[in-house]
Amino acid sequence: MKIKGIKHIFFDLDHTLWDFDKNSALTFEKIFEIHQLDLDTKDFLDLYEPINLNYWKLYREEKIDKSSLRYRRLKDAFDAVRFDVSDQIINQLSEDYITYLTTFNHLFDGTVDILEHLQSDYHLHIITNGFEEAQQRKMDNANISQYFKTITNSERAGVKKPNPIIFNHALDLAEAKPNESLMIGDNYEADILGAMDVGLDVILFNYHDYNAEDHIKQVKRLEDLKKYL
Repeated sequence: MKIKGIKHIFFDLDHTLWDFDKNSALTFEKIFEIHQLDLDTKDFLDLYEPINLNYWKLYREEKIDKSSLRYRRLKDAFDAVRFDVSDQIINQLSEDYITYLTTFNHLFDGTVDILEHLQSDYHLHIITNGFEEAQQRKMDNANISQYFKTITNSERAGVKKPNPIIFNHALDLAEAKPNESLMIGDNYEADILGAMDVGLDVILFNYHDYNAEDHIKQVKRLEDLKKYL
């Protein structure tokens, strides 16, 4: 069923349009090779990814800062795989990860097609918790920047999703009203509950099979957004 009355669509970026997991895995392969670390990337990522998600949750909740996030997620992952590496190398890997991450720009299947489909009928925007210096490069290098009227990131807004301040900041920047706006994202807490709290309609991009309530609209493929929009 088509959603009526929507003029503005706000997208999350990482894990929604930009395939973070695939690009991150390629980045780790690259920086491990550069630093000649004899470490199986898959084994590392199996432990790193849940550690990283947990630290991002702490970061969203303002319990750690950016530098702590970047260091501790790597330190904990190396400890978990019992691979001995100095703090100096961890700090360098942290910097190199950010540098090389935006050189890989895989998008989820259907990203460009759905943006092309939507851009003639809606104003499209981004709301992201990602680091400001990386997010614009991701969009530029993946050739999707031109689809979006505004980009709101947590560093510029001063808070992170699901804090209502970032959503209100994005609405103000877009000159949009909540009742004519829709949020699409993969993170149930940050994107869906956060947007609902300020009056936006929502669609969960549920490619990872999160067990969401039945009343939450959701899609598992971006092309399925055409059922609603």
